[in-house]
Amino acid sequence: MGLVSQEPALFATTIKENILFGKEDASLEEVIEAARASNAHDFICQLPQGYDTQVGERGVQMSGGQKQRIAIARAIIKAPRILLLDEATSALDSESERIVQEALDEAAVGRTTIIIAHRLSTIRNADAIAVVQNGHVVEMGSHEELIDNEDGLYTSLARLQQTEKEKMTEDRDNINVPTSSFITNKGINNSTGRSLSLVSRSSSANSVTPSRASFTTEEDVVIEKQKFPVPSFRRLLALNLPEWKQASIGCFGAILFGGVQPVYAFVLGSVISIYFLTDHNEIKEKTRIYALCFVGLAVFSLVINIVQHYNFAYMGEHLTKRIRERMLSKILTFEVGWFDQDENSSGSICSRLAKDANVLRSLVGDRMALLVQTASAVIIACTMGLVIAWRLAVVMIAVQPIIIVCFYVRQVMLKSMSREAIKAQNESSKLAAEAVSNLQTITAFCSQDRILKMLEKAQEGPRRESIRRALFAGLGLGTSQSLMSCTWALDFWYGGRLIAQGYINAKALFETFMILVSTGRVIADAGSMTTDLVKGSDSVGSVFAVLDRYTKIEPEDRDGYQPDKIMGHAELQNVDFAYPARPNLMILKGFTLEIEAGKSTALVGHSGSGKSTIIGLIERFYDPINGTVKIDGRDIRSYQLRSLRRHIALVSQEPTMFAGTIKENITYGASDKIGESEIIETARAANAHDFISGLKDGYDTWCGNRGVQLSGGQKQRIAIARAILKNPAVLLLDEATSALDSQSERVVQDALERVMVGRTSVVIAHRLSTVQTCDLIAVLDRGKVVEKGTHAALLAEGSTGPYHSLVSLQRARPPHKTTTTTTTNGNPFK
Repeated sequence: MGLVSQEPALFATTIKENILFGKEDASLEEVIEAARASNAHDFICQLPQGYDTQVGERGVQMSGGQKQRIAIARAIIKAPRILLLDEATSALDSESERIVQEALDEAAVGRTTIIIAHRLSTIRNADAIAVVQNGHVVEMGSHEELIDNEDGLYTSLARLQQTEKEKMTEDRDNINVPTSSFITNKGINNSTGRSLSLVSRSSSANSVTPSRASFTTEEDVVIEKQKFPVPSFRRLLALNLPEWKQASIGCFGAILFGGVQPVYAFVLGSVISIYFLTDHNEIKEKTRIYALCFVGLAVFSLVINIVQHYNFAYMGEHLTKRIRERMLSKILTFEVGWFDQDENSSGSICSRLAKDANVLRSLVGDRMALLVQTASAVIIACTMGLVIAWRLAVVMIAVQPIIIVCFYVRQVMLKSMSREAIKAQNESSKLAAEAVSNLQTITAFCSQDRILKMLEKAQEGPRRESIRRALFAGLGLGTSQSLMSCTWALDFWYGGRLIAQGYINAKALFETFMILVSTGRVIADAGSMTTDLVKGSDSVGSVFAVLDRYTKIEPEDRDGYQPDKIMGHAELQNVDFAYPARPNLMILKGFTLEIEAGKSTALVGHSGSGKSTIIGLIERFYDPINGTVKIDGRDIRSYQLRSLRRHIALVSQEPTMFAGTIKENITYGASDKIGESEIIETARAANAHDFISGLKDGYDTWCGNRGVQLSGGQKQRIAIARAILKNPAVLLLDEATSALDSQSERVVQDALERVMVGRTSVVIAHRLSTVQTCDLIAVLDRGKVVEKGTHAALLAEGSTGPYHSLVSLQRARPPHKTTTTTTTNGNPFK
């Protein structure tokens, strides 16, 4: 089976590798042929790395249409017996859709094909059409059979689409285009797919390098050359200053516990010397005394351990909480381009928030306690040794640095290798996260083995690095243990010489030996945490790299202008823009467009022409290389962004849902004072109230991760309700009704048109019937405005105009042959 869904799922690898998910053993020629069939070859060839171009996490580097064409190529190359098309051409412009639809028609020949469609023109010639309502098939038959039933649901859907067609036809009577079928005359881009997510990507490419274009090149240079403070353990401890009382108590406990080991060794050495006595009663008496000493040390150790570990754990947990809060708070201020970088994928960020904070907690708590204990034990042991037998102690202390050097060398070696290991491990984590989030696509293409092979390949680097580290660590540890045994031999030999010469007795030898040998053990234990210290130093660097970074687009500039309200007049003047991922590919060049306040402006054009980039610039997700973007006559860079964005609402092709209830998703970003009645009224305006009321838990229904519990149309309507509730001065609609069936679309479009009255509205659409009532229509091609005017004025330009050509493509598309088709009415079933 082959599947092409509304939301194309791409993996963070190359274009070629994504297509090969359809057929793992395909040759490059077969990949190219599939790309040609899906109309993807041309845009792929324009990329600097061609088929080896990285698409980014979830295809973030590609535009919506580009992602969809890659997904179609993946299905075509599989040559499946059963082809499942869930609005497969929804994200394509008219010309691309026509070409790709023809390719899909050819691919469908001789195969069982199931098509889900809202746009009836794409299924007119299907062998069987099933009309689904509320989870039941209410009508079934061919197009001719269903259309003969004037009271049928299929006929009513067709009439809804015909109404829009007739509306457009009245404006273009001078165009000689066949209109034999009212279904065929429906606009080619009555798309239901969701393809462009402005929060995570833009039209053609995204930043994967730190050289994000800012409003002046000089400023970028300054930002990139800025030197941040060197991460240090002292800075980390400064984050724990509020817990200074716990730190003091914990350190005091660690110092006391550090003295337990030397005292224990002293008592043990003394006990050994007891058995050299000749008086039996004296042996019993001293044995009893030293036994009580051991009991006392045990009780003392218990109490001190509880004190020190409780206080250090208290410090560590508060540090973890503080670091995570500060990191997340800082990350949320970064510009969109930072998230587009491969190393800043969602999986990588979550890994850093979870792993780095835990490592630092262990570093400040457990490891800090061990360091204090070690320092205390070494000082007390050396002092006791020098007091008891200074000649022997001097020799034993002299050889201790050899062991310390062994562990120091081991730490240096491990640190140089750790960074690469962590980077490679993050790649594995990212791949695993993508595999889970795109499980439906993996299952549909039976790609479990391929994913496992990719994971195995990604883990090959960490595995080799771990073996290398283990080898060097083993050599270092083995050397230190060997040297430690050599020091024992030296101690006994020299101690025997001292006894023979009468400088010390046997008791002093055992006491000094046990005390200083135990010190070596303590140092060895401290050295064994070298790996944790290396991980900790890398985590400290990772944390402060985030906390010290300056965002290139500051959302909370205190000096920025904070408007109470805005009129919504927007203007782009001589804007040049290119994504750093492909700096040689200019998306906009000398682009100029004025969007009048309170008026609606539509942006139309082929996929990848720069439409969504304009919305990204208005929202200031990105800054242009040259030129300016103005809101109400002010440079957008002079505003405080958070304040400005309160007056702007965005509904994109891929509606963003959060793992909460429907009510929480609708009220997301709105005032806390929003009442239940306002939420319901907003949902009614977005035509969402009926389906929400039909759910078991109503507005308290859980949406699931990324809205997985809801259909595409339901998610889109909730996103529209969220925008309406915000009551914005500027409304940005990027294919806002693309996921709706004809009936729901008509109601929601009417609601949107009411909401758009008196507001500045920017509408991106492939389906021209949805924008013909706009005050201004701008036709974009290759990042430039090639034509603009009202719907009627543009049609009056004649057949040579770009807009006229787009209309003609949508009106004159040939009928398509399919095998089996399903259409829905937007109820709680896709």
